[in-house]
Amino acid sequence: MTKKQATKRKVKEVKPTNEQDSVSEKSEHEEDEDLLQAVKDPGEDSTDDEGIDQEYQTDSSEDLEFESDEEGNYVGVKENNEEESEEDDDDEEDEDEEEDSSEEAAESGDNEDATASEEKPSGSKALPAANKKESKKLIAQITPRDPSKPEYEDSDTSDEEDIRNTVGNIPMHWYDDYKHIGYDWDAKKIVKPPKGDQIDDFLRKIEDPNFWRTVKDPQTGQEVLLTDEDIALIKRVNSARIPNPEHDEYEPWIEWFTSEVEKMPIKNVPDHKRSFLPSVSEKKKVSRMVHALKMGWMKTTEEVEREKKQKRGPKFYMLWETDTSREHMRRIHDPVSAPKRDLPGHAESYNPPPEYLFDEKETKQWLKLKDEPHKRKLHFMPQKFKSLREVPAYSRYLRERFLRCLDLYLCPRAKRVKLNIDAEYLIPKLPSPRDLQPFPTVESLVYRGHTDLVRSVSVEPKGEYLVSGSDDKTVKIWEIATGRCIRTIETEDVVRCVAWCPNAKLSIIAVATGSRLLLINPKVGDKLIIKKTDDLLAEAPSQDVIENERIKTAVQWSTAEALEQEKGVRVVITHFKPIRQVTWHGRGDYLATVMPEGANRSALIHQLSKRRSQIPFSKSKGLIQCVLFHPVKPCFFVAVSELHSGGFSPHLYYITIIAILQTQHNIRIYDLVKQELIKKLLTNSKWISGMSIHPKGDNLLVSTYDKKMLWFDLDLSTKPYQTMRLHRNAVRSVAFHLRYPLFASGSDDQAVIVSHGMVYNDLLQNPLIVPLKKLQTHEKRDEFGVLDVNWHPIQPWIFSTGADCTIRLYT
Repeated sequence: MTKKQATKRKVKEVKPTNEQDSVSEKSEHEEDEDLLQAVKDPGEDSTDDEGIDQEYQTDSSEDLEFESDEEGNYVGVKENNEEESEEDDDDEEDEDEEEDSSEEAAESGDNEDATASEEKPSGSKALPAANKKESKKLIAQITPRDPSKPEYEDSDTSDEEDIRNTVGNIPMHWYDDYKHIGYDWDAKKIVKPPKGDQIDDFLRKIEDPNFWRTVKDPQTGQEVLLTDEDIALIKRVNSARIPNPEHDEYEPWIEWFTSEVEKMPIKNVPDHKRSFLPSVSEKKKVSRMVHALKMGWMKTTEEVEREKKQKRGPKFYMLWETDTSREHMRRIHDPVSAPKRDLPGHAESYNPPPEYLFDEKETKQWLKLKDEPHKRKLHFMPQKFKSLREVPAYSRYLRERFLRCLDLYLCPRAKRVKLNIDAEYLIPKLPSPRDLQPFPTVESLVYRGHTDLVRSVSVEPKGEYLVSGSDDKTVKIWEIATGRCIRTIETEDVVRCVAWCPNAKLSIIAVATGSRLLLINPKVGDKLIIKKTDDLLAEAPSQDVIENERIKTAVQWSTAEALEQEKGVRVVITHFKPIRQVTWHGRGDYLATVMPEGANRSALIHQLSKRRSQIPFSKSKGLIQCVLFHPVKPCFFVAVSELHSGGFSPHLYYITIIAILQTQHNIRIYDLVKQELIKKLLTNSKWISGMSIHPKGDNLLVSTYDKKMLWFDLDLSTKPYQTMRLHRNAVRSVAFHLRYPLFASGSDDQAVIVSHGMVYNDLLQNPLIVPLKKLQTHEKRDEFGVLDVNWHPIQPWIFSTGADCTIRLYT
């Protein structure tokens, strides 16, 4: 028989001799039928017929069966030794060389019986070359591998790596307790190699020069020696370089498509009209969904997920989880176990001994502590019954169950060491008042002359004269050094507030009496300043801007009559409501008045040089008590922005753009140029009486009728930095000193309290507030005490006015 005939011999049919062989050959027979079915039809693709049961037919209609030898190789036996036709020999002469090479590979592996199972059956026609190649691939799958030839020599896929161990992608530590590490393709155990100890590893490290390049295969447990190419590849990967050194990542770019923009479009068909119109159906659908969301018929995905989480959450839980999670509590240092109930004593018995029953004295003592039950020795009164059947229902059962639940969930989980700290260490150490001098300590002068309570007092910028306003309808000008009353100016109504112009180049006093604001020249001091003031207030400047009706009905400017001119009154500003407070801007050209009953026109700002008035707020912000201008800063010179209708219409020259508006409960800080709210301070008080701003402009002091003083740090928070409760009655007035770190407050308890308030330039350092002195010399009249306080502009002196018709100077 030639080699060509040997490769084309037919498969013999061999029947199993026993039942065991028939079972094994049955599965092998099915595999061989699939193999032979792949080469059945040369005109069809075998890959399209997978999973389809087909019958293999031959010319002789012979049935083929297979059996395996001891090594697991398939052995095919043909039933009839028929000679192949000459036509088959002629058709396959062109492929003798390829078949000879495959035969030699089969003979070297002792697998002639396996190759016999892959040959054509007798009587079959010649197969095309393409189908023969496919049949050779199938034959190679069941052909044993030549051990001398590398297993993956012809492979070009990364998936076909060393797969001698067939356990798959599983944790290999599962085989730590076994002698084998997996199974090979023949279902035989792969025995672990002998494992040495640390001494053996050390000796191998010393003796073996290739120890550093030896790694252990986790799949087979064998030691693999890395080649120079493997080490070079590892080094390139660790250094973040391309693994293949032959790859050029900077090779020239091949422009497969042009980067030039074509001038002519690909198509010049105009768009259809409907492409510019929104979809009506989508619009209706979206509107229906929006309506369903508003009505609650449809819910968003977040709401649905939230409801699912609430339904999935536990409805019942353990108050003390350590009962079920002891392992978790072991990690806590010094854990506290759940409190146990005390065991019942003899007093809780239904038939207690006589010595545990209360006598009359103990019963009275127990009933006396009804409002303080925690002081009782027993939370119940022991009673005696003849039998257990006579014991009634316990009325405090639910109460005790509730207290038991409180004990469970309020008990601490871990022990804490109690710190014994004296109260002296908790109180901050304040400096001694001796180190904070100078500040007023004694009463030096008493200015008497008013016949009714004195509501307001103001000091000249140079500190030589003092002006006061009283309910006796008079304004008095005093000389501070001597206490002599220089001039008395009578008014038509009660004087609510007086304010001396802070500009030292002018001699003007603003007096709020009834609904009129009087600008008075007191005619004291330098005669040149007096004359300059009269010239300024003599004639009204020409008005270029026409005032609207809203301002005209609220305020009117006029020159004083002859009788008032003799008293020193130069200009009269008539308001439509009674004036409560008047305050000057630091430049001396603007002054503001407050009318609490004026609703949205309760605050007005007047410009002296142009004799114009402005209404800053178009809406009512509440009942306004007083207003203040922010101190002058070099960064604020001119604000020339026009405000919205109903606000300021003229321009503001040399005025800071921040004003502080005070309502009954809160303090609002506005930007008068931008007409917007900058900050809102929350006082948490029922009624605010007055306020004063620090000369630096960063801190604000507020007095309230509920006996409190509030210190606000405007750069820190909208809530009070410090709340001081130094007075026993309502605080009427507060004031900062212009030069010294001092502030004072006056109250209805007839006391003036002087305090030290140091504000540091370092923003990280908090202000230092120390109460220094309590000055209480005023007398109480009709529940009123001190009504107003004011500092001397140069000296650390304080002036106070009271309901006892006096003005007192403390130095």
